Amino acid sequence: MPRRLNPPAATKPAPTDAPEPGALLLAAVASLSAQQRRHGAALVQQVVRSWWQALDTGLDLALPPAALRGQSGLETDVAAVARAYGESLAPLPVAQVADRIGALRAGLMPGEERARHGVYYTPPALAARLVDLAEQGRVDWATARVLDPAAGCGAFLVPVALRMAKALKGTEPALALRSIANRLRGLELDPVAAWISGVMVEAALLPLVRAGGQRLSPCRAGDALSAPVASDYDLVIGNPPYGRLTLAPEIRARFARSLYGHANLYALFMDLAVRWAVPGGLVAFLTPSSFLAGDYFKHLRRTLSDLAPPLTLDFVDERKGVFDNVLQETVLATYRRTGPRKKRPERALVNMIRAAGEGAGLTILGSGYFTLPDEPTAPWILPRHASETGLAARLRTLDSRLADWGYRVATGPLVWNRYKPQIADKAGRGAVPLVWAESVTPDGRFAYRCEKTNHKPWFHPAAKGDEWLLTRRPCVLLQRTTAKEQARRLIAAEMPLSFLARHPRGVTVENHLNMLLPLDDGPPPVPPAVLAAFLNSRAADRAFRCISGSVAVSAYELEAMPLPNPAALKELTALVVAGAARDRLDQAADRLYGIA
Repeated sequence: MPRRLNPPAATKPAPTDAPEPGALLLAAVASLSAQQRRHGAALVQQVVRSWWQALDTGLDLALPPAALRGQSGLETDVAAVARAYGESLAPLPVAQVADRIGALRAGLMPGEERARHGVYYTPPALAARLVDLAEQGRVDWATARVLDPAAGCGAFLVPVALRMAKALKGTEPALALRSIANRLRGLELDPVAAWISGVMVEAALLPLVRAGGQRLSPCRAGDALSAPVASDYDLVIGNPPYGRLTLAPEIRARFARSLYGHANLYALFMDLAVRWAVPGGLVAFLTPSSFLAGDYFKHLRRTLSDLAPPLTLDFVDERKGVFDNVLQETVLATYRRTGPRKKRPERALVNMIRAAGEGAGLTILGSGYFTLPDEPTAPWILPRHASETGLAARLRTLDSRLADWGYRVATGPLVWNRYKPQIADKAGRGAVPLVWAESVTPDGRFAYRCEKTNHKPWFHPAAKGDEWLLTRRPCVLLQRTTAKEQARRLIAAEMPLSFLARHPRGVTVENHLNMLLPLDDGPPPVPPAVLAAFLNSRAADRAFRCISGSVAVSAYELEAMPLPNPAALKELTALVVAGAARDRLDQAADRLYGIA
């Protein structure tokens, strides 16, 4: 996952009047020109080389990849700072060094290249937690064959190698090294990162390497998506790259069983992991949680349900202190490779992870259990917070959906930058109101306005061809993008008949809003005002959080969200008609979901 470039201070504090090496390196990196940043790999190599020398290993540093050999171009002062920073890392545990150097490597890569290849690294505490989960899944480190198909700079290879060495304690060093070398594998697209990963594993096992008289090179440079696949591994572990990508037809055909619509890198890696694992083996991955409910991942959910049902799911409950500045929600999960499902799998254990404080590791909060739905492509309804355990279980018993309330979801049709010439500050002949997302206020009211930069209030539809952009019926508008840290994920407002009556030609709605529209011409079973009041309730917000794993409030997730039977809405309807206060509406919605 994304990490900011944030090298640690040296173990021994520097004098108060002298900047520590990490701060000096940050300043040096910030001063590099775009041309100089092209030599970022050389800077990283200098840091690794200086760190290795400071360890006083008595061994030559592993030969770097051809892309680094003979590379130069570092200014003298930058090279000196890189050497000082590498030396300052020597007292740290190898896992922390791999993390710092990985962050440096990623931070020096051009942003476009980093995004294209999904280059993100894993904090050591989360890597250790995922290795713990694999161990709890009965991985035998003395015999297990392990693969990390996106090894980065060794975030998982290092702790796995240490567990293997511990399991072989007492074994003759040369035999232990040979065993580890035969069973530990890493793949990494970036040859520089692959080299760093191998260096980190050797450093972690340095006493064993010295005693055994052999060298290790567990990670090779290569693209996992084109590597040969065989069911050879007892554990496939890692943090695969993520991001949308366009696939060549032959690649899409290869992964067809797990793809629907847009492809995401991490979904391909999850499919591959299932293929690599032996029957009875484990997959342990740290990924975004969007696959749990998103429409584009429904075929991946079927693959996992049929071939590798989950054993454990750990959610990062509070990202601050774990994944700062990351919008993607994160889940650490283990899956048991099986054959086609013949009966319901055992339930999976659900936990929440919180940073326990600086330097204090992680706090693990048990949050109950999860059982796969009968329909293998259906969303997985799971608590995203320890307090939602009971609610998630109740949601899985409800069979009403938005369609039963008489609605469908559509995205606001107007993508404003495609219609710039038709958007105006003043109403002219034939103009209709343009409803922007700001018209849905944070407290759930509709207030037609356009006060933000570049927002204009009127749209001039073309005489022919733009009719589809207009709506003339009351509906519910809902913000399309919200983050889990916001007080509410669902922010809705009725677009009332009174507003539409003033504009008989219709109105158009901008693309950052969802529109919950009646399914047919007659009145829906649930009036729009009641639907809006329910969506704005704390109960609906908590229910939606048990489904949604991304910042998008998607049509698919809204239409899949379990709802109370519409016949049970009499109390809420009466309160809405009477203009009841928010707390009374919340209490009524709580009762609809059985929340005490």
